[in-house]
Amino acid sequence: MNPAVEIPSPRRRAPASAKSEQRVRDILRVGREVFSERGYERATTTEIAQRLDISEATVFTYFRGKRELCTRVIGDWYDEIIATIEAGLPRERDIRTQLQFFVQTHLRLFLTQGTGLCALVLSEGRSKGQEELGDALAPLQRRYTAPLMDLLARGQASGEIRRDVPLRLLRTMVLGPMEHLLWEAVLQQRPADVDETVRGLLAVLYPALQAPHAELAALRRFRVDVEAAMHRADGG
Repeated sequence: MNPAVEIPSPRRRAPASAKSEQRVRDILRVGREVFSERGYERATTTEIAQRLDISEATVFTYFRGKRELCTRVIGDWYDEIIATIEAGLPRERDIRTQLQFFVQTHLRLFLTQGTGLCALVLSEGRSKGQEELGDALAPLQRRYTAPLMDLLARGQASGEIRRDVPLRLLRTMVLGPMEHLLWEAVLQQRPADVDETVRGLLAVLYPALQAPHAELAALRRFRVDVEAAMHRADGG
């Protein structure tokens, strides 16, 4: 994928009225349905228009074509996932707990709410002959992985995550196994128990991500915090 590729404006023109805004929402909603059911290659703007009982020209009023519409659909889906993760991420807890939340939420949203789009991103968006769509998805995927990169960076700063491995490789260590599981569950129709899968993944992943002697460092920080609290309680 070419990281320099920029995504075109998601709308051909800005909706000028509430009716136009609703039209865009309807096109995106039905577009998500069609792309989920058909995949990128077999989906058509004609079918999207027919399901909405509008002309195909109306779809082109707001989107330049299928590629731009599909990119916007996936981008909106990614935004929903990011918002869910960021809203629920327990930042006051330790990094392992936050990582568990990220992995669990990621798998749950992909496997229970977005299997069709998941298959689209995993397969047709990256397959031979779909390079154009793949290039459009690359910036979206960087945005989508940003919460994980931030989590890992905070873990390095706190001493909980190892610092001898670049963040991009740590990110791959987390997302790689999850992507493989999604391939099995979605493309090969092999359902997975999300909770059980998360427990297994964390048991393997976290020891590899954890900084050497992190537990000892955490105990030392805890001791310092307790001593400081006792000092304050004594009026010191």
